[in-house]
Amino acid sequence: MKKHGILHRELAALIASLGHGDAIVVADSGLPVPPGVTCIDLAVTKNVPGFLPVLEAIMYELVVERAVVARELENNPELRQAIADKVAPVELQTVTHENLKQLSQKARAVIRTGEWTPYANIILYAGVAF
Repeated sequence: MKKHGILHRELAALIASLGHGDAIVVADSGLPVPPGVTCIDLAVTKNVPGFLPVLEAIMYELVVERAVVARELENNPELRQAIADKVAPVELQTVTHENLKQLSQKARAVIRTGEWTPYANIILYAGVAF
């Protein structure tokens, strides 16, 4: 049994399999999952698990070189700042929510949380550890 880190079998395997430039989406419970994109569904009930704890766990394990959020997240400055803090020192790039949904079509997977906060979504692009 794993002692620490991500215990969810599919999520741990996904992170271990990512190569440089591969994208994953950490999503609220409402973001549509594009056809053909794997969905790792962690949602249990409203806000369980929350978006931020899942993002934090992923950031602990994944080298991230780029992060993209929806421009509409500017309407929730507290959440935007919390996300920026979790991905620091990587700077957040912004696109429209519609563009974020289009970009998610090229993701290796969407990790669906139980989050019920609008625009609590991020695309993480894997970097390299060397």
